[in-house]
Amino acid sequence: MQTMSTAAARRTALAAQGFADSRPTGRPTRQHLNRALGRTKLLQLDSVNVAVRAHYMPLFSRLGSYPARLVDDAAWAPTAAKPRLLVEYWAHEASLIPVRDWPLLRWRMREHGGSWRSRSRELLETAPGLVDDVLAAVKDLGPVGAGTLERELGGGVRQGRGPWWNRTDTKRVCELLFAMGELTTGTRKGFERLYDLPERVLPPEVLAQDPAVEDAVRELVRRSAEAHGVATETDLRDYYRLSPQQSRQAVAELVESGELEPVAVEGWSKQAYLHRDARTPRAVRGRALLCPFDPLVWERSRAERLFGFRYRIEIYVPEPKRQYGYYVFPFLLDGELVGRVDLKADRAAKVLRVPGTFVEPGHDLGAAVPELADALTEMADWLGLDGVEVGSRGDAHLVEALRALTPRR
Repeated sequence: MQTMSTAAARRTALAAQGFADSRPTGRPTRQHLNRALGRTKLLQLDSVNVAVRAHYMPLFSRLGSYPARLVDDAAWAPTAAKPRLLVEYWAHEASLIPVRDWPLLRWRMREHGGSWRSRSRELLETAPGLVDDVLAAVKDLGPVGAGTLERELGGGVRQGRGPWWNRTDTKRVCELLFAMGELTTGTRKGFERLYDLPERVLPPEVLAQDPAVEDAVRELVRRSAEAHGVATETDLRDYYRLSPQQSRQAVAELVESGELEPVAVEGWSKQAYLHRDARTPRAVRGRALLCPFDPLVWERSRAERLFGFRYRIEIYVPEPKRQYGYYVFPFLLDGELVGRVDLKADRAAKVLRVPGTFVEPGHDLGAAVPELADALTEMADWLGLDGVEVGSRGDAHLVEALRALTPRR
């Protein structure tokens, strides 16, 4: 069995995620978007907008400044010349996935979104009339938001056996029907999901596909392996939130077919698997700020194994107990996670605020500061902000050096 060093595994993982690819020399295009999506496979959606919404940032981390409209058009505003590339469904979490991958999750739709999306299923029994009414209303009105559906359906407080429904029931039915694949997202207004029927959103040839569960799961694990480069079975399972039984069977089949090679990674306690097409470059150069929902770091134990980087999102931690900050971005430089910054886009003041700045132990402060300053300035420009304002929390020398290199314009 081949043994890989942690450094080799790290470079393999970075290459698989697109960080060994050269950035576009000009303005990124739909072709560059497709290439990046070929690496990440999906983009996680999240409602937090303190710096930038989660689905935009991974592409910025890999492509540099790009028009966010590329994602919007690919997911929510297709045209005849530029058809829809992305559709929403539960993949890792709520995610944008390639349209062609939608059939691979049909089995999850039959499970009403999976066991982790089970809380609204009782509505099929307790409110079948509302389920039918929502589907009929979306057919007539879609794409339409849950709030409009509530008003159209006379949402109010249910009284006895009367026809009135609690407002939250309409929203829950929408979410249930989305999990079942009976509804999907036609478009978004701001960040509000506007529901529509899948047959008005997806091509007929995609809707016609319904692979066997075992085949679909094996394909999802294959995509996960491509996105990881080298990974444990647990890593592979997590990418699409599969069950241990599903994942282990698929991994075994992919090993048997020669697509995955069992390897040992120094310092890893679990068996690892190397995808047969994975690259291990001699070095990975370049910089990137990574949002908390970037596929490179969203599995926290993997980030720790690969980079020695202990990372926890502290949004739900009371402020006095936070170690680093509310919404912290790891900083990738030349293949290492060398620091982290707490970021907030102050759109009223038109400035990217950096309340906290921290360097990781063992890394060269001098080498990191100019690159970090440039990365923050680039991000501010991309977000349409006028400059960067560095706060006082964190490593004092790093804070002062950053302040000197990121004057607010």
